[in-house]
Amino acid sequence: MKKVGIMGGTFNPIHLGHLMLAESARDEFSLDEIWLIPTGCSYMKENSKVLSPEERFFMASLAASDNEKMRCLDIEIKRCGYTYSYETMEELKKLYPETEFSFLMGADCLFTMENWKYPERLLKCCRIIAAVRDDAPLSKMEEKRVYLAEKYHADIVLFPFRQIAISSTEIRERVRLGKSIRYLVPDNVIAYIEEKRFYKDEGSYT
Repeated sequence: MKKVGIMGGTFNPIHLGHLMLAESARDEFSLDEIWLIPTGCSYMKENSKVLSPEERFFMASLAASDNEKMRCLDIEIKRCGYTYSYETMEELKKLYPETEFSFLMGADCLFTMENWKYPERLLKCCRIIAAVRDDAPLSKMEEKRVYLAEKYHADIVLFPFRQIAISSTEIRERVRLGKSIRYLVPDNVIAYIEEKRFYKDEGSYT
């Protein structure tokens, strides 16, 4: 079966930290591809301060364009209303029944996952690859991993990953202040941000 890693996110904007994590997971777990899935209307975000789904999808597509093992899907931005991970994974399983999916996320999400919409349905669809920062205490992460795996009969693995101090929030703030984001964001994404004058003014993200 084809092995695909799914990496969702707001990607406002996508940056090199996202891409390094995706590529490292693909290599570590022998995945054939990584599919980036920008969120549509996330129930966890204040959407008034997020660029339109179409713009975020375009930037993620630019970021993935030079990697033949990475692609970007618009499955969530086409969905009306709030988007939920379980819906996305159930749809992917129907569309690609011969594919084995892994869902890539930060290990801190293990502690909030039971508050997600129907976590048991998400865990039924795919393996969870939980990326652990190199400065995080592994013991508590492992306890939570075992608890969730036993409760939901889920396949969850921890993936130790070196901390990369890059955030989309920092990037937006640097743009607003007129500072360089070179080496934080792919060059073609930087060019698009500059062309569209995104993030220049606080709050003018739509």
